[in-house]
Amino acid sequence: MLGKIILGILTKEVERIDLPIKLLEEIWGEEEMRSEVIPFDFTDYYEKEMGKNLSRLWVSFLRPFPAEAMRDLKLQSLAVEKKFQNPLGGRQFNLDPGLLTLSNLCLLTHKNYAHRIYLGAGIFCEVTLLYKNKTFEKLPWTYPDYSSAVAINFFQEVRQRLLRKSR
Repeated sequence: MLGKIILGILTKEVERIDLPIKLLEEIWGEEEMRSEVIPFDFTDYYEKEMGKNLSRLWVSFLRPFPAEAMRDLKLQSLAVEKKFQNPLGGRQFNLDPGLLTLSNLCLLTHKNYAHRIYLGAGIFCEVTLLYKNKTFEKLPWTYPDYSSAVAINFFQEVRQRLLRKSR
């Protein structure tokens, strides 16, 4: 099964957003499109590490990606995150990769929880959104930013592009 790589980016340095994207393009191929940037005011969870006034956006990549290799996406994004650590060890960019298919959006994480499936190498996968009734629907554990109108509209457009390519 093939899907589109989705990369959620959280940062307060939006003007430098191309830096991690360019490094990941060397591995994942050309960027396809970006969402609009939204303020990340859903939680203060990242504030201690990354500071205040964070922003969120999503990027998709052009080349279809095989679902069986999803674990690699997280390992590769973690390596890029480390390249941009601040002198105290905090991240300048929080990179959350996932795979969007015609039926869902799965995110990859290194945090275990009851609804996540272990893929090996410290990486877990969670179905974050389901495609149902002609839209992406949230689940009880879906992060609020991933169910925002900006996110859903972006994921809908990426899905449409994937659908056109699969025909």
